[in-house]
Amino acid sequence: MQVTAIHPIKSGAPLSRPLMFSPAAAGFPSPAEDYLDRELDLTAHLIRHPAATFFVRASGHSMTGAGINDGALLVVDRAEEARDGRVVVAVVGGAHTVKRFRRAGERYWLEAANPDYPDIHDLDDESRVWGVVTFAINPL
Repeated sequence: MQVTAIHPIKSGAPLSRPLMFSPAAAGFPSPAEDYLDRELDLTAHLIRHPAATFFVRASGHSMTGAGINDGALLVVDRAEEARDGRVVVAVVGGAHTVKRFRRAGERYWLEAANPDYPDIHDLDDESRVWGVVTFAINPL
């Protein structure tokens, strides 16, 4: 999965929108729960480190098993630690890619979340983790 665009987070007024009091049921809805409770600031909910957070547009299908579809908008936090199992944006061969970071002892590799795509084991000294994906916003 390739990265097609990287956009920094711009400071500004909070983005608050109405939040329903209860979650939306995936089964039969309850008409008694049809009211709003409070405002939700999406910036505060999605971004822990504003100065180190970027929006990244993903392209491709190698991470569909991790819930990242082609065209997803990713929230990437460069202040988060890349630990085993976390989804990251990495620089490999001079290009940004989205994969799951894997570590076993002293070995590191990048794992695809789609069996049709290979993992990346040939990491060189120029390869590095650029940031950790904290949220994926997918079009329906």
